[in-house]
Amino acid sequence: MQPTGHLRGDAVRVGGDARQRFYDARGYGRPLDGNEIALSRVEAAHLLFRGDLSGIELGESSDPVGFERFFVASAAAADRFAVRFLVYSDLRDRGFYLSPAREPWPGGSDAPSDAVDFVAYERGETPDTGNVKYPIQVVGERESVAAADLAGRTLAVVDEESDITYFAAESGGIEGATDYEPPAGLTGVLLADRVVVWDAPEDLYERGFYGRPLTGRAADVEGALQLSLVEAASLAADGRLSLSASVGVGDVDGKTGDAAARIVARGRDVEGERFDRRLAVYKRLRAADAVPKTGFKFGADFRTYLDVETVEDLPHSEHLVRVVGPDHEFSPRELSLDVRLAGGVRKEMVFALTAVGGGRPDNDGDDGDAPPNADVEWLSVDRLTP
Repeated sequence: MQPTGHLRGDAVRVGGDARQRFYDARGYGRPLDGNEIALSRVEAAHLLFRGDLSGIELGESSDPVGFERFFVASAAAADRFAVRFLVYSDLRDRGFYLSPAREPWPGGSDAPSDAVDFVAYERGETPDTGNVKYPIQVVGERESVAAADLAGRTLAVVDEESDITYFAAESGGIEGATDYEPPAGLTGVLLADRVVVWDAPEDLYERGFYGRPLTGRAADVEGALQLSLVEAASLAADGRLSLSASVGVGDVDGKTGDAAARIVARGRDVEGERFDRRLAVYKRLRAADAVPKTGFKFGADFRTYLDVETVEDLPHSEHLVRVVGPDHEFSPRELSLDVRLAGGVRKEMVFALTAVGGGRPDNDGDDGDAPPNADVEWLSVDRLTP
């Protein structure tokens, strides 16, 4: 005869030998006095679904109900109950013991964030003895997910057909090993959306992988290099690039600006506030000895090369980088698309969160047209099979 549970508030109490049967042996619930335990609604539903409980009384004088009645009642009473039940059941079937990530359940003290729904312990370990393997945040495919503080969590996305996709989100920057110092004294012409350096030294492209040569089969021009606006703005901010002429660009704030300010102003004209964020991330990647190049073909802001010796012997790029604001919220569909595409081309998907934007950098004094410089928070996201 299986025991019966009794719903009291938001927990289901089970007596008899429940502590030995469910908590000690299988990590369900939390102990109360004697052998009684308390189960969360999801835990109780899972035991009811498995036939380990004979029923649950919903009130003081009600008869015990089965899984269907309890599931519907819980879905009406508890936020996102249905999707949380699906994830809980899936991870249990995979051999994990889980606890609700809230007090007074055992997982409450192990949850890194209020957004976490469950903590899953190392496979085969109980809440009393185990270390947390996965802090699980459960979302439906139509919910949004805040990018900030997502690092360190496992995201479980339940789609409309009840399939579950897991993503691991981790922090950590991108560090390269490209040993190249750009030369000083470069001179370029600012065009509508790029800068051309007519007499660029060969190693600026061949070893530093800056820009793209202006070449062709019948070309009689040597040394001409087209730089993107972010590449040019970064070089100008470091004092390595000046402008000899500008096409369609007037004074900056009523005065003749220096090269960096003029390029940044043009970048904001053609791209808006995203230019500041992308430039801040580009500068950070170059400072870390990584080589960022456009990620347009992959739907990203940048692709990165960690160790470039020569363009003739170029390795595969290792990362795709998308630049977003610190308050960005992912849709699970957007996240899945980015991660799936990156994995399909053997790259790691990284999101760069930076607050620079809106035409005014956060920490560069009073010069609103100075190149942006801001902190960047790196978020790496990959598919996970628990």
